[in-house]
Amino acid sequence: MRFALDESHEDFASSIDALLTKADMPAVIRAWNGGDTAPGVQVWQRLAETGVNGLLVPEDHDGLGADAVDLVVAIEQLGRHAVPGPVVETVAVAPVLLATVAPERLGPVAAGSLATVALLPHVPYAVDAHVADLVLHAVDGTVSLGTVGEVRESVDRSRRLTSLTPGETLGSVDTAAAFDIGVLAAAAQLQGLGRTLLDTTVEYAQQRKQFGRAIGSFQAVKHHLAEVAVALEMARPLLHGAAIAVRDGLPTASRDVSAAKVACGDAAYLAARTALQVHGAIGYTQECDLSLWITKVRALVTAWGTPDEHRARVVAALESEAS
Repeated sequence: MRFALDESHEDFASSIDALLTKADMPAVIRAWNGGDTAPGVQVWQRLAETGVNGLLVPEDHDGLGADAVDLVVAIEQLGRHAVPGPVVETVAVAPVLLATVAPERLGPVAAGSLATVALLPHVPYAVDAHVADLVLHAVDGTVSLGTVGEVRESVDRSRRLTSLTPGETLGSVDTAAAFDIGVLAAAAQLQGLGRTLLDTTVEYAQQRKQFGRAIGSFQAVKHHLAEVAVALEMARPLLHGAAIAVRDGLPTASRDVSAAKVACGDAAYLAARTALQVHGAIGYTQECDLSLWITKVRALVTAWGTPDEHRARVVAALESEAS
């Protein structure tokens, strides 16, 4: 199995990266955190123009008709820039839920409408329902329009969690497949977040001096950063392998996305801890951009299934294959 991305994937990733680099994402995120979602919605509109929102939307509904590998490429970039809003839900899960029961709603999603989803039992709260054009509630093979209920705070201030109750029923869907694509997307987002945390910390370690030397020259700091780099690189094949399994409909897809979520989550969490340790006390402050990435990692590690839940899925799958 070949895991290397081809030139078209690299070009797509570069175009998303260039768009988000120009957007001053820390300012966009802070505005979102403070209740001003307009700059963030504008970013989403520009992403829609590149085709990000419509990746999994069929071409006859104004989408790209792309696959899970393209999805991972795009969402990793959204993770690198810590894009606020319902990333996993809009780009990955909503198109899968709507494909058979409400395809007429796919066009607006591809055009830039935001969607948010509660997918029980693993995803009990919808993210940022207050800015979503489409709110979905899915459970036991049925998807409905969702009615917004209680709002809860997240450790990541750019994520507003909302309980939903089901409203109008749209139809029967494969909620297991929707969950798997959500898990895959969350893993890709974590991988991107971890990469930025590592790059930011390496740059800081090269500039920050103690005892007349850059702290990046100290062996202990080098070892910590190397461990993060290795963890992220070891997670990447699992992420790409899971994307291929989902794309090709392999029977191991559920196991593979769980393995990817665990690996990417562990690597991103290690990157967050190391970044905070290397930056020191400044990393704790909200004024430091680093905090925007660290808190998002902390929230996403347990989103779309906890590490324990995904490890259990992997173990159960391996035991079933061995029997």
